[in-house]
Amino acid sequence: MPGSAPLVAVIGGGQLARMMAEPAAALGIPLRLLAEAPGVSAAQVIVDQQVGDHTDLADLRSVTAGAAVVTFDHEHVPTAHLRALAGDGVAVRPGPDALVHAQDKGVMRERLGALGVPCPRHAIVASVADVEAFGFPCVLKTTRGGYDGKGVWVVRSADDVPGPLATAEANGVRLLAEELVDFRRELSALVVRAPSGQAAAYPVVESVQRDGVCHEVVAPAPGLDPALATHAQEVALRVAGELDVTGVLAVELFETADGRILVNELAMRPHNTGHWTQDGAVTSQFENHLRAVLDLPLGSPAPRERWTVMVNILGAPEGPEGAGQPGRLYDGYPHAMARDPRLRVHLYGKDLRPGRKVGHVNAYGDDLDDCLERARHAAAWFRGDLGNESE
Repeated sequence: MPGSAPLVAVIGGGQLARMMAEPAAALGIPLRLLAEAPGVSAAQVIVDQQVGDHTDLADLRSVTAGAAVVTFDHEHVPTAHLRALAGDGVAVRPGPDALVHAQDKGVMRERLGALGVPCPRHAIVASVADVEAFGFPCVLKTTRGGYDGKGVWVVRSADDVPGPLATAEANGVRLLAEELVDFRRELSALVVRAPSGQAAAYPVVESVQRDGVCHEVVAPAPGLDPALATHAQEVALRVAGELDVTGVLAVELFETADGRILVNELAMRPHNTGHWTQDGAVTSQFENHLRAVLDLPLGSPAPRERWTVMVNILGAPEGPEGAGQPGRLYDGYPHAMARDPRLRVHLYGKDLRPGRKVGHVNAYGDDLDDCLERARHAAAWFRGDLGNESE
């Protein structure tokens, strides 16, 4: 189309790609999707789509043909394929040299250590003896492929180690040992960076995890010392600059019992801890990610309200009549919307499975306790946990 905006190819058909579609439509930015299967979350809303395999270079070349930029819903595209796309003249954002630090925890730890970024004590281990030498208790992580608690084990004795070692070997990846950090809570510092070097930092948030999965996020993190919040943002911005990240970077952090921060994980894409920005920030993480990969001026990350609370809606095995039943999330709208006209609901068009992220709710206002109650009640209603909505 003459005079149209540059085409952005998006690899991966999950909810992150789905949520890029709304700001893309508002900005007139065309998206083309590589979906892993017909009808996945993002394929329901992005018209220009192909079904293919993100590990197949031919599929990647097909979906990026004519695209100015390629970006990602996940971080699992092989590094060699990303280099091939860059060689074809496609702007890969974030680039392969940056993305490898989110793909491989061993590479990430080595680089952050070289930069002097505060991290937990860690080592690559290849045997029970290695883990014993590192010391118990500790956390073992596969260097590649783990997410939402998968590929992560807390081990307290030599008897706990063979399983993780076998898993790593079976998947052809290394095993990383990290100290079991005594932390007060988990934080996330979300920043966005453009190729020009322009960067913006969102308020540091508190993230509550359950069973390795993000359950809720409070923005900004309540009671966080302003100096520590600034330090966390500075660390995230430094990492983004040193690794030459383009787009959103989420730096997941531990706030330790003695008042420090340690970097836990990196994600180079829109992130669950930034979903609050859809309704609680002047510019959402999804819009700013698109602006960044196109090297457009970034939007303000400032909060619109004093507090925003995001709570994930997870699939339940079964629930009472109505909300929480497979395929019936929509039935939760009458109660949730009538009870809270200011509530914002985001569903992902996914089939319900136990523990699967199928949506989230955002509640905002000037009273934190009120925001927490509203968001928790709504998420519990959709899930079907009607007796536990205030937990």
